[in-house]
Amino acid sequence: MRAGLVQLTVGDDPAANLPQTLALVRRAAEGGAGFVLTPECTNALSSDRNHQRRILHHEETDPTLAALREAAAQHGIWLLIGSLGLLTHDADGRFANRSFLVAPDGKVAARYDKIHMFDVNVSETEVYRESAGYRPGNRAVLAQAPFARIGMTVCYDLRFAALYRRLAQAGAQILTVPAAFNHITGAAHWEVLLRARAIETGCFVLAPAQTGFHPEAQGKGRRTHGHSLVVAPWGEVLADGGTEPGVVFADLDLARVAEARARVPSLSHDRDFEGP
Repeated sequence: MRAGLVQLTVGDDPAANLPQTLALVRRAAEGGAGFVLTPECTNALSSDRNHQRRILHHEETDPTLAALREAAAQHGIWLLIGSLGLLTHDADGRFANRSFLVAPDGKVAARYDKIHMFDVNVSETEVYRESAGYRPGNRAVLAQAPFARIGMTVCYDLRFAALYRRLAQAGAQILTVPAAFNHITGAAHWEVLLRARAIETGCFVLAPAQTGFHPEAQGKGRRTHGHSLVVAPWGEVLADGGTEPGVVFADLDLARVAEARARVPSLSHDRDFEGP
């Protein structure tokens, strides 16, 4: 199976972002990828909650989701839409950060709402409170495709190893980590955490990313790290997308999952312990 990771630099206007996304999905399919993945916040990146309420849609009416479902069917590919910001019917008005796995017939095969919210103080000027606008999910998702069992996660989930271990022990062979990773934490932690999750679980880790500077009509904008990565079950980086928008390809041999787990079968070595 050839995977194609789409790396984007989106702004805060979904309609303006969509043409480039569709063009890169097409490029990935034309490059032979049967599994194409886009980053977190594929439709838009914005820090302005009022702006988000104006531009976001509910799942059933979201134009980006509809267009990407059509693209999956047109190209005959499996498509992971890394995540979309979506309106919900929650009483508190918070949004969903939702990842979709779309089958080659254009139907949604699985959905996952990001569990862990990015509420951090990276620096005096880099403060994030994702939970103020987005409500967290509460369910881990293992999706079945003909070529692999896929554990779906999003961005900040990466720092919570227990989620990945549970997905792997449930049968995941591929772990997806679409992200809009902060440029500061990305430079320090992105690659090492992705490699750690692959090594700990014996899974392929596919991490399509946002990159560069993301302008906002309202707000200062933000920077993301880029470097979409494909990591093998033994921990080697098979592909790195660098810092420009585009597509990075990698061929996945799922036999390597069983091979890595046979060499170090740590997924079956859990022990109960006391303390602290």
